[in-house]
Amino acid sequence: MEETKLKSAKSSVLNILKGNTMMFVLFGVMVLFEILIRVFNKGSLFAPANITNIIRQNAYVAILATGMLCCILTGGNIDLSIGSVVALVGAIAGVLVVNCKMNTPGLIAIAILICLITGTLIGAFHGFVIAYLHIPPFITTLAGMLLWRGAATLILNGQPIAPFPQPYLRLFESFIPNPSEAISEKFGEIDLFGSWVDAYTLMITAVITVLCVLAFIITEIVKRRNKIRKNYTVPSTGFFIAKLVGLSVVLLIIGQFLGRDRGFPIVLVILAVIVAAYSYFTQNTVPGRYLYAIGGNEKAARLSGVDTKKVMFFAYTNMGFISAVAALVTIARLDSAQPTAGTNYEMDAIASCFIGGASAYGGTGTVAGAVVGAIFMGVLNNGMSILGVDMNWQRVVKGTVLLAAVLFDILSKKKKSSK
Repeated sequence: MEETKLKSAKSSVLNILKGNTMMFVLFGVMVLFEILIRVFNKGSLFAPANITNIIRQNAYVAILATGMLCCILTGGNIDLSIGSVVALVGAIAGVLVVNCKMNTPGLIAIAILICLITGTLIGAFHGFVIAYLHIPPFITTLAGMLLWRGAATLILNGQPIAPFPQPYLRLFESFIPNPSEAISEKFGEIDLFGSWVDAYTLMITAVITVLCVLAFIITEIVKRRNKIRKNYTVPSTGFFIAKLVGLSVVLLIIGQFLGRDRGFPIVLVILAVIVAAYSYFTQNTVPGRYLYAIGGNEKAARLSGVDTKKVMFFAYTNMGFISAVAALVTIARLDSAQPTAGTNYEMDAIASCFIGGASAYGGTGTVAGAVVGAIFMGVLNNGMSILGVDMNWQRVVKGTVLLAAVLFDILSKKKKSSK
């Protein structure tokens, strides 16, 4: 009896380690970078301002990774054009908002809508060619990469457009809460009020963080009860409680880091909404499960009545929409629309998905995993930049990590098939 319990406990621990491998690796890498940065007296990876920078500088990767995951799920397909779409949509936004003076809140909303529609139409074009004309995704999006990059350069005439008006920048680059602007408008210089601003920011951020943690706990409990009611297999109660406590502590720690800086970046709120929406879509809706079905076995899915063409069309149309969102975020962060914007963004998004557990063959992967992969890439970039690692060596490290992630996936599948 005792031996059976011991084996069961060992099995549970192994399952926990396998299911959360990337989280443990991410934690280990962050600790390693913190030690190295401290040793070389370069500051701290966990400085509040640096945590904010990691979020702001890598939000576009996580946003793009959510869309790229939908493409990868359909059978390991990818979209090579998203960096060029980011440049093109950014160019259109620059022309509309800056050159055409659409710089009031109402006109900015119209410009954003035009940009989102443009990105969606580009994605629909790719989806139509792939799904209905049966041109391979690699070829279609490779052509798109060249086509849309050229179009962006022509629109901008090879020159960046800057700066963007403050009403636009506030939509993507401000913080919650942000009392400094109101104080500076009323009193001018805010140095005398700095301590009050810091306390106010920390207090409001702490309240928001606690509310987010409570919402997370309630959501997870409801999901677990629904699974039990439907006779699904769920982790043990002990593991479930440990998971809730662990993730809640992580959220609280991140919240206090942000509170000690400037509060929640608006781009983090945008990212949270996108991640929550796509997590629900892929895990809890029929169209979302169709993505997994096609990746698992496209022929079987088609014979089961799934309109595989429509699903493939949706995946790439959605990718265009997500690319447009990433473009709006990117030009706000850069405060300019540039013909070179979005270079290698597709590589970062693809790497994030594979590092986060998506299968190179499709049918496996989660939005949460893709976001963890994006955070991992962001920590790698940030940590190596702080240490002053040469850009070429940074590429070597990131390429090695991506190859290791794909090899791990392939070897895991071979091990399972051999059993």
